[in-house]
Amino acid sequence: MNSKKSFFRKLKSNLMSKSAIYYALILLSSIVFLIVGSSIAGRSEPAEGLDARRSFAGVVEVINDRFQDEWRETVNFDVRITDRGDRRGQIITVTQFVELAGERAVIVGDRVIIAYNPWFGENFHFINIATINQIVVLGIIFLILAVFLGRLKGLNGIISLAFSCVAVFMIFIPAVLSGSNVYVVAIIVCIYVIVSTLLLVIGPNKKAMSAMLGCFGGVIAAMLIMLIMNATLNLTGLVDHEAAHLYHESPFSLDMRALIFAGIIFGAVGAIMDVSMSIASALWELREAGGVRNFKTLVKSGIAIGQDTLGTMLNTLVLAYMGSSLALILLLVSRDTSMNELLNMEQIITEFLRALIGSFGMLLTIPLTAVICGWFFSGDISRGAPHLAKHKRK
Repeated sequence: MNSKKSFFRKLKSNLMSKSAIYYALILLSSIVFLIVGSSIAGRSEPAEGLDARRSFAGVVEVINDRFQDEWRETVNFDVRITDRGDRRGQIITVTQFVELAGERAVIVGDRVIIAYNPWFGENFHFINIATINQIVVLGIIFLILAVFLGRLKGLNGIISLAFSCVAVFMIFIPAVLSGSNVYVVAIIVCIYVIVSTLLLVIGPNKKAMSAMLGCFGGVIAAMLIMLIMNATLNLTGLVDHEAAHLYHESPFSLDMRALIFAGIIFGAVGAIMDVSMSIASALWELREAGGVRNFKTLVKSGIAIGQDTLGTMLNTLVLAYMGSSLALILLLVSRDTSMNELLNMEQIITEFLRALIGSFGMLLTIPLTAVICGWFFSGDISRGAPHLAKHKRK
């Protein structure tokens, strides 16, 4: 009985602790920001003539009257609509054109996405095979492993990742499609992602503040460099078919160069935040476990740690962006495009910018974060650095 009372007393003490209250306030503030930001961003209406109604359906029968020529195979099949609504349970015939290399024809039991456009009649057409269920299973396995291995930090990382994704889909995208300034919205979302992630993962302390300030410095530098390159390179932003469709179908004049800016900065924020947090965490451990409180020593150690991190992160950035454009590079090379022409194409220039802007941001984040951490973590009063009280480890 006494042990039971002791358990609940300890639980109550943990819930009412200062760190738990701070965590709850950070969580609540993040949710309020997302709700308010989403309502301000608004929701755009689909462009006239493009209102395609999509439904999920299950394949119940594949009709054996396939037609194939040298370009594609035509497959007719019956599906039962599974969405809620008036059409639920209705069986209709849909046609699939198998054109792309590696694309397979549907089979009985597949879950597919079909659509019809009310502007062109009630005939449904095939969109693609729905594979989100497999991704959900993989995501659940990842979440379990992240929480199991990372414990509370892993859980907080997942929550911050969810908040970041929601901010992009509920604030940035609706705001852009509603005609808001892309630059302003991108900067607001970046600030939110940095603050919410570091406060949730690290907590409201000197370590998080140091990482946050260093990250802000690197991101601001990346933004300024990107603005300069946007002005000097005369980019159009029409780097692929999707961008061209978006530009022509948008009900207003969408700034495609601003979208390139936003995409590159979003890609750089994660890498810059990783570098700043790695340096801040390492220097905090050096201060606590090693007892190092000299400003110069901490800064020197921070720069050395950052140099090691930079080497691997540069590879990560460049290889990630190279991998995303690998098909484009292979296509251009297979067409015997000259190297000079290849390197001056806007699609390739944009990929170079993604890697270089992120690299510049990380490069400038390293000394800035090291100096800020040295200032906050140092016990050298003669240099004006604040003296930190002994921090109890959790």
